[in-house]
Amino acid sequence: MSTVTASFPNTATEWRLPSRGKVAMAGLIIAESAIFTIFVVAYLFYLGKSITGPTREVLETPIVYTICLLSSSLTIHFAARCLERGIGFAFLGLWLLTIVLGGLFLYGTAQEWHRLIYEHGLTISTNLFGTTYYSLVGLHAFHVTAGLIMLSVVAIFGFFGRMGVSQSDRIGVLSMYWHFVDAVWVVVFTVVYVLGR
Repeated sequence: MSTVTASFPNTATEWRLPSRGKVAMAGLIIAESAIFTIFVVAYLFYLGKSITGPTREVLETPIVYTICLLSSSLTIHFAARCLERGIGFAFLGLWLLTIVLGGLFLYGTAQEWHRLIYEHGLTISTNLFGTTYYSLVGLHAFHVTAGLIMLSVVAIFGFFGRMGVSQSDRIGVLSMYWHFVDAVWVVVFTVVYVLGR
């Protein structure tokens, strides 16, 4: 018997720990996804069980404001890419556009709630539908508000010239959160305004 020796090239790859920020944000997103799952399941479970008061027929589909929020995922993505390439002016412009689009979405949510409360008498304590609707949509609106606060802080740093290529990893972490908020809205929109009708 003859033995054949095979030589493999020595290709030692260097392994690095993943970014702490991205790991932390991934952990936060997983935890927040669990919370949103509970609220979505509660909404679906109690859907149609209110016997008094206004229910889902008073909802109007917020298509324009949904387009605004989903478009903000594109603007924040391209803003992060501009920062990575060192194009600060384009980064700041796209970043501000992201804030405006998110703000328009919140304005639309506030407008819808005002209409539901004052025209239809639907509050969080009116019935089960009101409780689950405001809890689910309100939880999402809270996350959008938190995201807009963080985006605004970054914009302030950008105005003072403190945002550069060295900050692109941190901006990537923040954009992960914003993409999560947008993805959650797709689920909430589908459950509340499409399946719930």
